Amino acid sequence: MSRVLLNIRAGNAGLREGFEALGCEVIENQWAPEGAVLDRAALCVADFVDCARQLARTLGLRRRLARARVPLLALNRDAPFNRGVHPMRLAALRGLRPFDVYAAHSMQKAGRYARRTLYFPNAARESVYNISDAAVAALRDPAGYRWDVSFLGNLDAARFREHARRVEFLHALAARLDKMGLRTSFRDSAGIPAEEQVGIIRASRINLSVMAGCDAGGESSWGLPERCYGVPAAGGFLLSDRRRHAAGDFADDERAEYDGMDDCLRQIRYFLEHFDQARAIAERARARVARDHGYRNRAARLLDCARHAG
Repeated sequence: MSRVLLNIRAGNAGLREGFEALGCEVIENQWAPEGAVLDRAALCVADFVDCARQLARTLGLRRRLARARVPLLALNRDAPFNRGVHPMRLAALRGLRPFDVYAAHSMQKAGRYARRTLYFPNAARESVYNISDAAVAALRDPAGYRWDVSFLGNLDAARFREHARRVEFLHALAARLDKMGLRTSFRDSAGIPAEEQVGIIRASRINLSVMAGCDAGGESSWGLPERCYGVPAAGGFLLSDRRRHAAGDFADDERAEYDGMDDCLRQIRYFLEHFDQARAIAERARARVARDHGYRNRAARLLDCARHAG
């Protein structure tokens, strides 16, 4: 049985489940692994931001892994914002390049931190976002929906300033949709159980994706937030703000996008009036996520990358 070291302080349940589904043993948050831990280790995945904030610890980990010939992969889910890491620390990582591979959901400036880079998009947790064929068929009835337009995500701009633009956008959008007589539900997802979130997705004719925390820098991230995979996996129709990497993950007939407030309103009107087309897009997107965008797929991609990291 292969072993994977997963050094992500807050954990990554999706990746853990993906590795375990492939038969790997996962050991979490081992920054000074000893010989027994490194035995049979195929890979160490470390959070890029944690590595930047603890440079000495990262270099120590790198030395231990190099002696045991275990590849070190930095996973960045916050590119290009990097959760406010000081520029001097990022500059140090650019100079030191302690990683065998830099993997991120956005390829903006990816080549700065390692010789090898890997486009590594977010994904849908198979254990959470799943739907039977019978349930998909039930979603083809336009009368079965509670809301016309919904959003689930972080709306706590007081605590997370990077979400202030999202809150402002949704507040203005809600006022305009209210004037149209539409049923809306824009909720902070904190504290809402996963099962209830999936229920909201399935009860909404249109599920929005609006900005992301990693957009807080000068340029929006090219990468797609996790909801762009979770909503289709749950059977929902997703209308997302435009992202550069979307075309690589979903075909034209598997996604719906908007540019700015006015276009968002136009797209909402269009897809509410063309329900069958929206459901066709949703079902094609669901099939794509099931085939290509689950965490088992992502874990397999990392293991394959590790085998060629030398």
